[in-house]
Amino acid sequence: MSQRTERRGGIHVDQSDLLCKNGCGYYGNAAWQALCSKCWREEYQKVRHKQIQDDWALAAKLQREEEAAYASSHGSQTQPPPQSSNPQPGHASLGPFSKFEEKKTNEKTRKVTTVKKFFSPSSRSAPKKETQEGKTPSPSLSRRASFDTDQVSKDFMDFLKNLQKPGREIHKQCRAFIVTMSSKKDLGADELSECVQDFYQNLSERLLGHFKGSSESVEQVMDQVEKYIMTRLYKSVFCPETSDDEKKDLATQNRIRALHWVNIEMLCLSFDEEIPEVSENVVKAITDVIEMDSKRVPRDKLSCITRCSKHIFSAIRITKKEPASADDFLPALIYIVLKANPPRLQSNIQYITRFCNPSRLMSGEDGYYFTNLCCAAAFIEKLDAQSLNLSPEEFERYMSGQASPRSSDGVWSSAPPPDPINPVLAQLNTNLEALSGLSTRQEALMEAAQSLQAELLSWPQSVQHEVTGILKKYPLEVPPRQIPAIDDNDDVDNDNLPPPLTPQVFAG
Repeated sequence: MSQRTERRGGIHVDQSDLLCKNGCGYYGNAAWQALCSKCWREEYQKVRHKQIQDDWALAAKLQREEEAAYASSHGSQTQPPPQSSNPQPGHASLGPFSKFEEKKTNEKTRKVTTVKKFFSPSSRSAPKKETQEGKTPSPSLSRRASFDTDQVSKDFMDFLKNLQKPGREIHKQCRAFIVTMSSKKDLGADELSECVQDFYQNLSERLLGHFKGSSESVEQVMDQVEKYIMTRLYKSVFCPETSDDEKKDLATQNRIRALHWVNIEMLCLSFDEEIPEVSENVVKAITDVIEMDSKRVPRDKLSCITRCSKHIFSAIRITKKEPASADDFLPALIYIVLKANPPRLQSNIQYITRFCNPSRLMSGEDGYYFTNLCCAAAFIEKLDAQSLNLSPEEFERYMSGQASPRSSDGVWSSAPPPDPINPVLAQLNTNLEALSGLSTRQEALMEAAQSLQAELLSWPQSVQHEVTGILKKYPLEVPPRQIPAIDDNDDVDNDNLPPPLTPQVFAG
């Protein structure tokens, strides 16, 4: 993958460059120095074994030197002093000095012994394991598991029930491994990866013996084991503090932001985003590669990469109206990564590399697509003017923001025309304009509502002020009411009244 060549009219990577440089036929990985996982583990174990041997030799040499120094010092101190009645000057301080030298030598000897124990494989994790087991048999008892973790544990138990006795043994080993890993949080990322890969290898070898060589059954079990283990260990092994993954993520993110001006013509892509089906596949590919960061299991992250790659192949096939080739795929994948700027890209690549089932990365479509993603990330880091068929001056102007490929200042006089408007982006701009108009109308409506509210609040006061002014100008005068006196003698109508009724008695 380091042997990458650029040609006029696009980016070309020989398929042989994607394979392991040892010639084993499996896919290599830039993180493993272009080796596959199998060859990398062998090389890593050789280097690690040689380092342990060198450390043992150094510890033994230091111990011999300290023992010789101690013997020499002790021999000189035990020599009989000359027979003299008067002690020689300086003899009084010989005793305290010899005790100081003996104490210093003992401390150095203890340090050498500690170094030997440190490089002993059996003594690295035993004390921590005993302490952890003494406190709690399982990390699930000391913390509250999330809903996803509980669901994965339930699914794992349901799957193991079908295996009966081997299922119980697998669950027991997985729980013990999780407890062991919880006591190794201070290890580096490579050491954590080595522990997980050793567990995968040992368990798969046992399963091959149980299933009598049925690799398909072993893969099914290992997929469930990986899902269960990595879900439980995700928080402690993804982007660990002992690694520089976070620093690489920021560098890659800033690099992709600086390359936002790269377009389809510069990469010589076979994309026609004016076609709705092509535009839809491009959007889906960007969504899938971004979704990779939300997954916890390495296999699920690989599935996102595979779906993204299949959408890219579909977009190329629709544009060219013929099957897509591998030479068309890598530039398209680089374009998708540049447009998506996936969160924590380097951390996700390293996480998959360290903790995924190695058989998935060594062969199959998952391994092929993941290897191409690693190539795309490496290409973006080393992208230069020659890669994009630009002059160094143009590349520097675009990177510094002094010019843009889309500007009409004559920059494109000898370059391809700008890419056509993406229908999806055009629709997005239309929606943004509509939202902007609605926002303006809403602001005007809010201003009118506030003005009406102010008028309603001031209206009673204005009416009262007007009424008060009118009353002052035209005061209301009510004359007193005159009630005439009534005299019974003046009532002439009483004479015309009929006589009053008299009661009558009827005999029954």
